[in-house]
Amino acid sequence: MIDYNLLKHAHVATVTITFVLFVTRGFWMWFESPRLQAKWVKILPHVNDTILLASGIGLAVLLGQYPFVNGWLTAKLLALLTYIALGTIALKRGKTKPVRLTAFFLALAVLAYLVAVAMTHQVLPWA
Repeated sequence: MIDYNLLKHAHVATVTITFVLFVTRGFWMWFESPRLQAKWVKILPHVNDTILLASGIGLAVLLGQYPFVNGWLTAKLLALLTYIALGTIALKRGKTKPVRLTAFFLALAVLAYLVAVAMTHQVLPWA
């Protein structure tokens, strides 16, 4: 059996790494740093996010809570998809820097919402 606390700590650690990597890549994007082209920069976020997703699924199974059954988890899943879309626009698909910067800050806001929902298990964590 998988230890809940170990899985939770792995999940929180990968969330932190996701945040740090996203902010770093956003900074490099803004200043057009060649570091964005480094091989590790293209690989590490995907490895981390795979661990993040796997640990999140594991926690949902251990808690017996699932998207489209529990409102807070549904909100978290939809926010995750929004974060991914905005992150893609911010770091790759945005045609202009203002579009990329707007998507970057919106993605950070969605990430903050995701963390708040995870901590409170409420769809409207600040209400």
